[in-house]
Amino acid sequence: MITVLLRARRRFSMLRLELPVRLPHPPASHDARCAPQVFTVEEMMPHVQHLKGGHSKNLFLRDKKKKGFWLVTVLHDRQINLNELAKKLGVGSGNLRFADENAMLEKLKVGQGCATPLALFCDQGDVKFVLDAGFLEGGHEKVYFHPMTNSATMGLSPEDFMKFVKSTGHDPIIIHFDEDSK
Repeated sequence: MITVLLRARRRFSMLRLELPVRLPHPPASHDARCAPQVFTVEEMMPHVQHLKGGHSKNLFLRDKKKKGFWLVTVLHDRQINLNELAKKLGVGSGNLRFADENAMLEKLKVGQGCATPLALFCDQGDVKFVLDAGFLEGGHEKVYFHPMTNSATMGLSPEDFMKFVKSTGHDPIIIHFDEDSK
């Protein structure tokens, strides 16, 4: 069992090294910063709050009924009501749950605390991507995400971020999380 885990971690490390090649511009144009390993937004913010731009909070969810997966990326200070989100996505109130770590490892090749839209290139079409409109409409010069590890953050222009997402074959579902669902 330990050998299998070590092989998986090695494979995921290789995928992480592949990320800069998949981004629209050379790595020098990406604002990457190392930080201590963190598992929550609250732990992350003291290390990145000096970086101007939109910082992310990511939720990896599953649809209880259809067994679909959702990566939801919102601005770090948003409160998310899963019942309201489920209604907006048309899956019915009460039908979104947090997916387990094994599902995240299988679909995005990242573990707990490392959920990120930058791992979408690992998805084989099983994950739907939901993006907070605030990343695109907030006037941010940079938007920040984990680069497949929770011991770093990477800033991209919103335009480069969207080019990357579309290059993975995902058409993001853009939601205005600051509006009440009606």
